Amino acid sequence: MRAPLVLTVLVAWLGWPASAVTAARQPQRVVLSVAAAADLQTVMPELVKGFERTHGIGARVSLGSSGNFFAQIQNGAPFDVFFSADMDYPQRLVASGHAEADTLFEYATGHLVVWTRSDSGIAVREGLRVLTDDRVRRVAIANPEFAPYGRAAVAALQQQQLYDRVKSKLVLGDNIAQAAQFAQTGNAQVGILSLSLARGPALKNGTFEEIPTGFHPPIRQGAVVLKASKDSGAAKQFLAYMGQRDVAALLERFGFGAPTGAR
Repeated sequence: MRAPLVLTVLVAWLGWPASAVTAARQPQRVVLSVAAAADLQTVMPELVKGFERTHGIGARVSLGSSGNFFAQIQNGAPFDVFFSADMDYPQRLVASGHAEADTLFEYATGHLVVWTRSDSGIAVREGLRVLTDDRVRRVAIANPEFAPYGRAAVAALQQQQLYDRVKSKLVLGDNIAQAAQFAQTGNAQVGILSLSLARGPALKNGTFEEIPTGFHPPIRQGAVVLKASKDSGAAKQFLAYMGQRDVAALLERFGFGAPTGAR
């Protein structure tokens, strides 16, 4: 019982506030603020859980379109880490002085699928050609102005010479998760979505067919620590964790491919 008494006397003698004792006994837990592309919706909880278990550092994740996060970060949004579905955005943040150049890396590549509800009667095994079916009145994609998956969807349609035939059917989600919601609820008969979401629980009521990667430029996904980070050391630990072999296996299980440099 003497040790706490001695500590209290010492604190009083030094003029420290009593609250300093509590702070010394219970260090404040670090929680990172993470901006993440919406295609990470299904896997990010597992990534955060694994990182917290091994490093004791938490993460609060905001999901959305890479383009919108890019604009927010340029305008001072206080994120620690940015996971983009397009490598170009973090590269541009480094160039503009908003991100740490030595932390930039490609963590995965994305894949596209044609998805429909199981009760739609639409045979998505035909791939993109099914979009010309008269029963397909609306096709959900992510907004290509902000979302890399939307740009890849447009590129694939153009490569297959289908874009002009189906562009009037396209309905745009703010990000790939919203496009998936349009298709899942039946507001669009078909969605051109990410494989990562198609494998997730929210879309288990559907069927899908993968779109060959040769139909569009690679969806190279990159991450970077931001200059605005309040704890760049912890943020760098998170990105180092993302480079581990078991994390790469987890990303693959959730529908992501290896980085282009790892093939």
